[in-house]
Amino acid sequence: MAVLLVLGLTIYLFVSEVVRVDVAALLIMVLVGATGVVPAANIFDGFASNAVISIIAVMIMGAGLDRTGIMSQLAGYILRIGGGTEKRIIPIISGTVGAISSFMQNIGAAALFLPVVSRISTRTGIPLSRLLMPMGFCAILGGTMTMVGSSPLILLNDLILNANGALPEGVDPMPTFHLFSVTPIGVVMIAVGIAYFVFLGARVLPEVSDGTADTAGTMQYFEDLYGLKGDMFEATVPATSTLVGKSIGEAEAIEDAPFVLGMRVGRDISLEPAVDAIIPAGATFALMGSAEQVRRFARATGLTVAREMRAFVEVLNPMRAGVSEVVVPPASNVAGRTIRDVAMRRRYGAHVLAIYRQEEIIRHDLSDTELQVGDTLVLHSFWDDLHRLTRERAFVAVTDYPYEVTRPHRVYHALVFFLLAIGLTIFTDMRLSLALLTGAVGMILSGVITIDEAYRSVGWQSVFLLAGLLPLGLAVETTGTAAWIAQETLHLLGDVPLWVLQGALAVLTTAFTLLMSNVGATVLLVPLAINIALGAGANPAVFALTVALAASNSFLIPTHQVNALIMGPGGYRVVDFMRAGGLMTILFLVILIPMVNLIF
Repeated sequence: MAVLLVLGLTIYLFVSEVVRVDVAALLIMVLVGATGVVPAANIFDGFASNAVISIIAVMIMGAGLDRTGIMSQLAGYILRIGGGTEKRIIPIISGTVGAISSFMQNIGAAALFLPVVSRISTRTGIPLSRLLMPMGFCAILGGTMTMVGSSPLILLNDLILNANGALPEGVDPMPTFHLFSVTPIGVVMIAVGIAYFVFLGARVLPEVSDGTADTAGTMQYFEDLYGLKGDMFEATVPATSTLVGKSIGEAEAIEDAPFVLGMRVGRDISLEPAVDAIIPAGATFALMGSAEQVRRFARATGLTVAREMRAFVEVLNPMRAGVSEVVVPPASNVAGRTIRDVAMRRRYGAHVLAIYRQEEIIRHDLSDTELQVGDTLVLHSFWDDLHRLTRERAFVAVTDYPYEVTRPHRVYHALVFFLLAIGLTIFTDMRLSLALLTGAVGMILSGVITIDEAYRSVGWQSVFLLAGLLPLGLAVETTGTAAWIAQETLHLLGDVPLWVLQGALAVLTTAFTLLMSNVGATVLLVPLAINIALGAGANPAVFALTVALAASNSFLIPTHQVNALIMGPGGYRVVDFMRAGGLMTILFLVILIPMVNLIF
């Protein structure tokens, strides 16, 4: 009875969100220990559990890979293929994660792509909350594609072999499943999951501002203060354009011309091209200005404006480049020199958009403007170039910008230790947490990531959420509460068709997986499923497989490791999982039963 009351309180706290979910998990852990349902000596075992240590390790490894620039390159590759639209990016990310998840732990695949999705979000302006949940759900669905994709399926063959020894006389032993037995089911699951978010994502996905890039607020500031429009456009220069053969400086000298932030010729892209650079036919411009200003300029010069950013979506993302303010300090070596003399574009890669001087805003004839001490320059540049510019003490930056220390020279170290961890996970019997921690520690020792950066990379909300709920799952399993619920549910069903029994087992497994580990639910319910199938004259192996697959139906609340991982970065609430995960849970069950019976 005590366990049922605690279960009820847990559901209430999660749904009502009276307190944060990690705080609720800690409260439940304290209650379970204080009531004696779980021995006090085991109440904190969750912090040393396989799941929690695995999450910490994969977060550190993901941050290590990100530090080398691999994740940024992967994000750029996805953007080049999918562009910057949500409906094109979601299938690419989700399909890739689902495929990877079929051969490695769900949590590992999700953690690997977490920094990639984060970078894509900042580069496209798509809220992280609209990308992380499809990625996370497809990481879970990917576990249904092979017999090594999830812990329940890995366990299934052993459970079947154990059950064969206890089968009644005259009953043929159940066959085990080979690696790709469930692949057709998994492929359909992932396809449905992707289609679900592509067509219904606008309705079920939350739009949470994650604060990673306050681009809109920053550009509004520059527009209000300096009259600068921050809209970005791409335009192609056809052979008939009047700009062919002219220089960038001549193009910008046209009345009311937008800023030319970049020029692409063939595959070569130059951000802040030199004013004397000649414009060839077929070049592509990155223009900054208002929509009407760009349209007028395009009509006057014969440019073709693209519908969306494609060529510059990677280089002009807010994590790599943007608008900033710098001040000319006393004793600066640029005081008394013109913008042309300083060669801001050629030397620093910075485009001067405006100069603020004693309540005056200078926006025209900037190249010939002589700089004075105290001038504030509005620039557009790569953040790396801005960092280099301010280090020379000619200017002082007054705008915060996302400059990151990267270690591309450590890329091979990162890959070696990442592949080592994955290899130990797949090809050895080493405990998952130890295998992953081996890779994480290797990255720290080899200088891929510092220990302080490793600490900062861990999502502690996810850690405390899982560690706090694990004692409750242990209580549900060890006190017999789970077995009692299962038996009473099936007893109430009585004499029903086989598919109804199979569906009831899938629903029961889904419910148990939300409250306890999917491994615990599988170990508990597979023997029960086999006995029910034998009693009803059904195929016991198929019923056992139904349970193992249904153990991946964990979308409704953030108790699964993957959901716990993405909850903090995505800014999700429990109600967000219930909204998006509720229909996903139903779709999973609706597909599972027909597919299992069709294949087997």
